[in-house]
Amino acid sequence: MLKTNVRPSRDLRNNYREVVETLKAHDHVIITNNGVGEAVLINMDVYSIFEEYLHNRFIYDELQKSKTTADDPNAVLHDADDVHAELEDMLEAHGL
Repeated sequence: MLKTNVRPSRDLRNNYREVVETLKAHDHVIITNNGVGEAVLINMDVYSIFEEYLHNRFIYDELQKSKTTADDPNAVLHDADDVHAELEDMLEAHGL
């Protein structure tokens, strides 16, 4: 279960060090302005997990798009070796 702490935005100005220390004991700190949530600070461990999740989600989404394309009977699929050979031919044609 995530551990949450709520702090007013003035604490960022007046007690920054304390807010940062709070992140060691809590997964995230919600920053409020006039009692309304405005931002969230998360500790680096939680951020790393979140970043990895986003990366994996992106990969999953791209794989799903590829699967949809591959399942389309009108899709033209190319073998990786053929694409590589064609790229080499193009580079040779340009003297590279």
